[in-house]
Amino acid sequence: MRNRPIPGSSGLVRAMSMLGDPVLHAPCEPVTDFGPSLARLVEDMYATMYAAQGVGLAANQIGVPLRVFVYDCPDDEDVRHLGHVVNPRLVTADGIELRGPEGCLSLPGIEAGTPRFDHAVVEGVTADGEPVRVDGTGFFARCLQHECDHLEGAVYVDRLTGLRRARALRAARRAPWFRSAPQSP
Repeated sequence: MRNRPIPGSSGLVRAMSMLGDPVLHAPCEPVTDFGPSLARLVEDMYATMYAAQGVGLAANQIGVPLRVFVYDCPDDEDVRHLGHVVNPRLVTADGIELRGPEGCLSLPGIEAGTPRFDHAVVEGVTADGEPVRVDGTGFFARCLQHECDHLEGAVYVDRLTGLRRARALRAARRAPWFRSAPQSP
C-alpha cells in the first residue's frame, strides 16, 4: 500500500523551454523559499517530465530559473532512481569518460554522442530542506551531470565539438520548435 502520492500526479504539465530560449542559457538562482510554491514547482516538474517521456528535468526547462531538478531514471543495471534535488552541487564526476547518445527534452528528436563520466555524485536538499546525496553510475550518472549542466545555463550540445556539434545545431535549427536566440544590438 502506498503512503505517498505518485510524484507528478497532482502536477500541471507546463510548456517546455526550447534551445534558443534565454532561460536555458543562463545560470539558475539558488532556491531560498522552501514553502508551498516550491512543492508545487517540483510536482509540476514531475508531471511535465512524465508527459514528455523524459528521465530528468531541470526547472529552467519549464522557464523557472531556479536550481531544482527532478529525475526518474534507470542506471545501467536497470535499477530505478526517483527523486528531486534543490540547490544541487555536482561534487563528483569521475571514473571512465564515455561518449554515449544523449538527448534533451529541450531539443526533442535530436541525439548526439556526448562525453560524460560514468560516475557522479550530487548533493543538495529536498523541497523540505532535508540534506540529500545522490550517487549515480552509468546512464543515471549521465542524467545527473546533464541536469546539473542545465542549472549552470548549459545544454548538452555545449559539450560537443566539431562535426557532432555542427550536425546537432543544424538539426535543431531545422526543427519546428526551434527559437533562435535573441540577437545583440
